[in-house]
Amino acid sequence: MQETQSITLKGIGPNFVNSLLPFGIIALVAMLVLPLPIALLDTFFVLNITLSLLILMVAMHTHRPLDFSSFPNLLLIATVLRLGLNVASTRIVLKDGHTGPDAAGKVIEAFGEFIVSGNYAVGIFVFSILVIINLVVITKGAGRVSEVSARFTLDALPGKQMAIDADLNAGILTPDEAKARREEVTKEADFYGSMDGASKFVKGDAIAGILILLVNIIGGLIIGLVQHDLPIGQAAEAYLLLSIGDGLVAQIPSLLLSIATAIIVTRVSSAQNMSEHITKQVNLSAAWMPTSLVILALGLVPGMPNQLFLFFAAIAGLLAFLSRRKEQSLMNESDEESETESEDETSDFDVNSVKDASKISLNIGYGLVSLVSKENEDSLVPSVTKLRKEISKRLGFVIPGIRIRDDVDLEPSQYQIKIGEKIVADDLIFYDKILAIPGDDVQVELVGTKVTEPSFGVEAYWIEPELATDAKSKGYVTIDPTSVLITHVGQVLNNFSAELLGQDEVQDLLDNLESSHPNLVQSVVPKLVPLHQLTSILQNLLSEAVPISDLQVILTELGGLNIQKMSNDDISEAIRPKLIPLLIQKLTKFKDTLPLITLAPELEQMILTAVRQNPDEKMLLLDGALAKKILQNLNDATETLSRENKAIFLIVAPQIRRHVAQFVRAQLSAVNVLSFTELPENRSVEIAYTVGGTDASEETE
Repeated sequence: MQETQSITLKGIGPNFVNSLLPFGIIALVAMLVLPLPIALLDTFFVLNITLSLLILMVAMHTHRPLDFSSFPNLLLIATVLRLGLNVASTRIVLKDGHTGPDAAGKVIEAFGEFIVSGNYAVGIFVFSILVIINLVVITKGAGRVSEVSARFTLDALPGKQMAIDADLNAGILTPDEAKARREEVTKEADFYGSMDGASKFVKGDAIAGILILLVNIIGGLIIGLVQHDLPIGQAAEAYLLLSIGDGLVAQIPSLLLSIATAIIVTRVSSAQNMSEHITKQVNLSAAWMPTSLVILALGLVPGMPNQLFLFFAAIAGLLAFLSRRKEQSLMNESDEESETESEDETSDFDVNSVKDASKISLNIGYGLVSLVSKENEDSLVPSVTKLRKEISKRLGFVIPGIRIRDDVDLEPSQYQIKIGEKIVADDLIFYDKILAIPGDDVQVELVGTKVTEPSFGVEAYWIEPELATDAKSKGYVTIDPTSVLITHVGQVLNNFSAELLGQDEVQDLLDNLESSHPNLVQSVVPKLVPLHQLTSILQNLLSEAVPISDLQVILTELGGLNIQKMSNDDISEAIRPKLIPLLIQKLTKFKDTLPLITLAPELEQMILTAVRQNPDEKMLLLDGALAKKILQNLNDATETLSRENKAIFLIVAPQIRRHVAQFVRAQLSAVNVLSFTELPENRSVEIAYTVGGTDASEETE
């Protein structure tokens, strides 16, 4: 029974405090207009001092500013409480100040009598010193730090977000960790913005304390002389002591809060609180030893308080000895840890030591590391992030993160692109040069390193940056090394997108679709199509760059097929007509006429005959010379259309589309092979080229 009661009280406690806080705010506002009994005024003064000390202690023991993110709110509440007490005490001082030093309560009397020894002249100077310390030194400095911190934190926000995205793409952070980091960065910006405004509360409070003291003194003298006919000396002694006591009672908590504000805004995030942080960084033998020697030298000077200097020199020397012993202990522990780590490295050996779990890797030579370390939007990491987003949107699934790492086994200017453990691309780029690609009908050669451009296979030159303007004037297109590498990575991701899609990625797509179309997903997967079969079908589509973004259409089409009697290739062919419009609209504008490449009738008939004779053969069997001539003609047509920035579509009969696609895309990945039945009815088309077994002839009609 007792245990149950204890649990109930624990549950009631926080709720009680939460419900009490709004009433406390209302009470603070009421204090500004309603008179308070003297006993209640004393209680609130003690509460004000207690609250200020509590806030100061919490500020000292925070490890980082965000650990005390409610500080701006508490600062506002404490400021309103103190101003409310000032108004209430001013009302009592002016009303009953002539009756004696205890007219405004025991707390104000104690501050007036004990701290300033009953001398109002001393009290005025003490109060002035406290105000100068608070307003000119602490509050002004804290306000400036708050302003600068807020500005730099907000300016650094985009860079921090990009760094988080880069770590996420590189596999350093998980999505949940990246989300938490983003939330923390946003909270940090909000906190420093709030502190910039909250520091103005402290400054305004200090100024208000001065004005309230002047009102109490001037108003008290006028009331004492005019209303109560007191002699000026008696009126000054009565009202000035009460006014100074009231000012000190309010100014000391204000000073504590100013110190707390300065501690928070100057705090650096660390694993220790402020005391531990300062102690760790100050406890240096190299600092204490010279200090001890200098103090000792001063203590030997005649006329100095020698004993006092020698005492502090001995203390500094003792601290130097203790800090030196601690440093040696830490060095020994570090050596032991290093030996232990070396032993672990030689003895521990598991699967993680030999296997790289990343799906996509970009390995670069040490000469290309500068492309990663550049701090701008065009550097390698932000460019890779942007590329992943673009390709993910185009293909319809999230491309896995690309891990970028340096590889000492590569040449300085070499890079490799790997899908899993397989190297799929390997080439050279020069980080300090510019790639110049010749335009149409350019015959002038440049001074530079002649290479083959990695993405499109055309001849190009790596030239010095100062020659870029001259190259442009000669008809060349210049590209920076990062763009060359990013273009090649994008081409690889498109060509190998089918290998990047696994069952986990497909399940993520299904989970996302199920939130809006639960019945569709549950009726198709896995009842009609198992997950592994659906993955294979989607991979078939991606192998020809067909987007799978409209998964709803894909599942709807699968639900209407008799897939038990169909192979995965046949299923993929059956649902392609519904998805090809997505491919076409991503490659061309809606109102543009589609330029089509067709096969000559005799060539198409020849291929159709070959397929019918070998129905079970997936590869297209053609004479070597004929196959070479067809690819050459297609390549010529492709280059012409590419120079005109037009998409490339080869149209064939439905019966041979799959075979022709496998034959063509193995050599010319930019060619999209479609069947006549896949062309959208709402798009205008024209025959741009007809490819035969001899030459490619441009349609003249």
